[in-house]
Amino acid sequence: MLTDQIADMFNRIRNAVQAKKRTVDVPASKIKKEITRILFENHFISKYAFVDDGKQGVIKILLKYDEDMNNSIQGLKRVSTPGRKMYSGASEIPRVRNGMGIAIVTTSKGVMIDRDCRKSNIGGEIVGQVW
Repeated sequence: MLTDQIADMFNRIRNAVQAKKRTVDVPASKIKKEITRILFENHFISKYAFVDDGKQGVIKILLKYDEDMNNSIQGLKRVSTPGRKMYSGASEIPRVRNGMGIAIVTTSKGVMIDRDCRKSNIGGEIVGQVW
């Protein structure tokens, strides 16, 4: 049984990028829907759709490539794991690749990126990093 669903999502996306796939399917959950929304809003993926399959649902993600088949996602990293939670205050949230990437943070106000957390002066659990 898989215990870390977010790491599984990151691994599926990473494997699809390395295999030059156009789409990837991820089992849905509320946190994964929010992470997918953040990836879309920050232009790391082209499109996404939620498909209800009668169980928990599936998120279909259309990956974003340029004309040379280079993906916009160069790396994904899971920071906080079920065995080791990483919390950070608003001033200590790390900058990813000197501002070229984003850190995904779960806060009391919902799932946000690092820039929004610093603006709102809200800390939280650092879920992962994307660049």
